[in-house]
Amino acid sequence: MDPSKTTLEEIEASIANYKKQYELLLQEQKDLVATRDDQQEMVQKFRKRIDKLTQSEEEDQNTYKENIEKETAKLNLLSQEEPELMKEIDKVKAILEGEEAQNRHLKQQTEVFTAVPERKVVFMGSTGKACDTQTFEMEPSIVYPMEEGTALITFEEEVVAGKILELKKHKVDLGGECSITVEARPVQLMMPRLVEIDSEVCPQRILISNLPKMDSDTLLSKLEIHFSKSRNGGGEVEDCEMMFDSWTVVVTFVGNSIAKRLTDTEYHEVELQKKKKYKVRVTPFLNGNITNLQTKMSVCPRTVLLTGIPEVMEQETLQDLLEIHFQKSANGGGEIEAFLYNPLGQQSTLICPFNTQLSL
Repeated sequence: MDPSKTTLEEIEASIANYKKQYELLLQEQKDLVATRDDQQEMVQKFRKRIDKLTQSEEEDQNTYKENIEKETAKLNLLSQEEPELMKEIDKVKAILEGEEAQNRHLKQQTEVFTAVPERKVVFMGSTGKACDTQTFEMEPSIVYPMEEGTALITFEEEVVAGKILELKKHKVDLGGECSITVEARPVQLMMPRLVEIDSEVCPQRILISNLPKMDSDTLLSKLEIHFSKSRNGGGEVEDCEMMFDSWTVVVTFVGNSIAKRLTDTEYHEVELQKKKKYKVRVTPFLNGNITNLQTKMSVCPRTVLLTGIPEVMEQETLQDLLEIHFQKSANGGGEIEAFLYNPLGQQSTLICPFNTQLSL
């Protein structure tokens, strides 16, 4: 082989080879430039994203700080309100305890009222249209202190009492040349307008009913003996009192737990007569306290008070002359229902029920 020829071919092959390598390098350079551009673009995107994330993080941190400050303020406010809320809770608890105590009291009262002594009654009235309000009648007594040298006159008619009060001064002829001048005044009484009574069960007393008619002393003695014995559920008796209007007996014990123990059993068999037992009813005894009392002044329409009566003669004679004087229509008087004279040197208290001598 010709050395020079071989060398030329090799040189051409080498050149061709270098051309290929150069083209490859150019292609690689283009690829690297494209890759560099892509990397730069990606770096810019990441930088933008980092900036955005950084800004978002700062905003989140600011929001978090604001929320922390708000929650801290709320916590401080709640911490300040907590004592007040605890006071309110304690107040509500106290009210609830009071209501529960009141409910227990009312429940006890209901149980007691359903266990009141039975009493047979006969209806003597007539049935008719029911009223909107329920009323009941009571017969209290009036206690009226009379001063000395006064008299009370109750006329049958209100008009007569009005005339006597209108005239005011009255000259009463006592016979001969003797006369006295008395003054007529209205009778004013303080009357109850509203009475509220709170009742509660007495822990030491019981009320015994369904008792037979017999000697009261013997009955009280038998009951005291029976209920003083522990085997009968009783205990030491302090007092035993008969209520004659209802024929019931109130037994008072020394201890506080005996009454409750006895009233848990409603009916008890007691030997009240020789070898003869009776089934008596034992119920709680109620104590009453006035919780609200409102009064009003009332003028007696038919009763007049005479004042300034001197002691010039015997009491009965002077009373008769006064009564005669105020019966005469010429003196402005009329028919007298009741007359009471209290002379000088005496002080008395008039006690009478409503609608009698002191007419209301």
